Amino acid sequence: MNNDQIAQFMLLNGEKFSGKDASEIRAKLESVSEQGANQIMATEWKSPGKSLWYACFLGGFGADRFYLGQTGLGIAKLLTGGGLGIWALIDFWNGLPNCKKANLKKLRSIQ
Repeated sequence: MNNDQIAQFMLLNGEKFSGKDASEIRAKLESVSEQGANQIMATEWKSPGKSLWYACFLGGFGADRFYLGQTGLGIAKLLTGGGLGIWALIDFWNGLPNCKKANLKKLRSIQ
């Protein structure tokens, strides 16, 4: 990707990643192939705000984990009632970092 595309990506999606990962993200964007660049630009990244909303209001049902694509954890959380509420409470506090980690993991997987 060229510098303009990188700047556009960071402007549009910067809040969906952790600031501490900015150098890794920039390096990935600079080294990705043309096909990978197209895939990155077409990807709809998960919203940390939406993830936090799901964790806050539907966390006991595992909705936040389902939203992040973590189906197995979502089912486990659903069947245990959010780990009797404890897991749901922990995920409420970790909702934003969990989402940003999921987005970084997805970015890393793109060739």
